[in-house]
Amino acid sequence: MQWTDRIGRRVKLRDLHILLAVAQSGSLSRAAERLAISYPVVSRTISDLEHALGVRLFDRGAMGVEPTMYGRTFLECGTAVFDELRQGVQRIEFLSDPTVGELRIGSSQPLMAGLLAMVIDRLVVRYPRIAIQSTTAGSSKIQRTALRERTIDVAIIPVEQSSEDRDLDSEWLFDEQLFVVAGLHSRWGRRRKIELAELMDDHWILPYANTAAGTLIESRFRANGLAPPRHVVVSDSIHLRNTLLATGRYLSVLPESMLRFGPKPLTVKKLPIPLLASLPYEIVTLKNRTLSPAVQLFIECAREVAKPLAKREAAGKLVAAIAAPKK
Repeated sequence: MQWTDRIGRRVKLRDLHILLAVAQSGSLSRAAERLAISYPVVSRTISDLEHALGVRLFDRGAMGVEPTMYGRTFLECGTAVFDELRQGVQRIEFLSDPTVGELRIGSSQPLMAGLLAMVIDRLVVRYPRIAIQSTTAGSSKIQRTALRERTIDVAIIPVEQSSEDRDLDSEWLFDEQLFVVAGLHSRWGRRRKIELAELMDDHWILPYANTAAGTLIESRFRANGLAPPRHVVVSDSIHLRNTLLATGRYLSVLPESMLRFGPKPLTVKKLPIPLLASLPYEIVTLKNRTLSPAVQLFIECAREVAKPLAKREAAGKLVAAIAAPKK
């Protein structure tokens, strides 16, 4: 039996739409409610797909349905089909009106509160009809998963080398410097010279240890012969961190991009101690996926805004190379 007889004439976009709804709902009845169609239509569609493909797509149980390995593979195809259609519609809209588009961005809260706010504002000023969604949910690993699931279009996240990322395209953007900061009313703000060891008994607000920034900060403490601070509030909330820092009783670590591009005047002060770390960031997209015009415009704006940070890092590497002893 040829492909056109077995699949091409029997699998329609409506069938894929129902398939995705069942997988997302975990239940045929809930999928029917979500799509405002009858349960028998959903059940028959799934049965017809399984018959056409010759495999079982879902395991049925008392708690609902779960995709089989065949179902998960076919779902990936369905997700890609609808994503490519959405991208195609956006490209057509862009050709008729370059100011129209949709953009879904993933990143961290500190970057959203600083550099990315500047990038988004610049993009909106130039292209006011581009609709933007942003998410800071989870770690950079979760953001990479979101790219694969096509729930976001682009992410700006810490660089991570992994063999699992062969399906992703990445471009180094800049190296983020991290600074120890205190509130404007902190007793440390009046000191001109401070050793990191002097701050260990204070209360700190730090990111989660399993994040790229948290891991790097802890390693830098240990590199200075220090255990991580004992009195720690762990949170990824920018609002909580800023509110606690304003009391003058807490210390934290903030990225340079947030201090440079965030709201002015600053409500914190950088303390005069050596830099804790440098965290490289990259722009990540899904490989072999055509980027929409809105994503391409966003990446161009991100390069523009991050250029001063990237230039500084490149200059620093050049100076270090010149100063290095000749072999």
